[in-house]
Amino acid sequence: MHENSLWLQRWENREIGFNQSEVNGFLVQYFERLNLEVGSRVFVPLCGKSIDMAWLLREGYEVVGVELSEIAVKELFEELGVEPHISKEGELLLYMSENLRVYVGDIFKVTAQMLGEVNAIYDRAAMVALTKEVRVGYAQHLREISHNAPQLLLCFEYEQSLMNRTPYSVEEDEVKRHYAEHYTMELLSREPIVGGFKGKIPASDVVWLLT
Repeated sequence: MHENSLWLQRWENREIGFNQSEVNGFLVQYFERLNLEVGSRVFVPLCGKSIDMAWLLREGYEVVGVELSEIAVKELFEELGVEPHISKEGELLLYMSENLRVYVGDIFKVTAQMLGEVNAIYDRAAMVALTKEVRVGYAQHLREISHNAPQLLLCFEYEQSLMNRTPYSVEEDEVKRHYAEHYTMELLSREPIVGGFKGKIPASDVVWLLT
């Protein structure tokens, strides 16, 4: 997949402006709407070295992630101050520590057996990182490997023709095409981004709860 080599290159070249330095405010505000018990397993697709995973661990959840770049995964564990146990599972590498498992490689190689029972999915930067064509297969794969686990899904909406690159715009009708048959969908928030993307493209943060 051509896109995979682009993402790996971005990590190698440190083009990681997409990596947040603070925990996502929408995660903190809305995660409780998933009604999870402490100890529940949360799946974070295309997780990078997101600081949101540290927040989920602190809140008492078990976290399973998948990430293409091994550089990102190494840095995630370094920043958590944790020494991972590294093994091979199928075609993927598995980095493990207490309550945290991260698979290194292509998300389409991750199986339901690898994940085990998933209680919820937190999709902050995954769907918006993929092209429209890939998003169709991604959403289907996510549903299959998680057995339609509930999701907190964060998207962006903007005029795609103004910026044809990641993070992509994922409009409401597309989210419904992927998920409406399988979930009850609730729009939790649609907020204009102050200053827009790149300071010039009007855009909104959108938060969906899929149960």
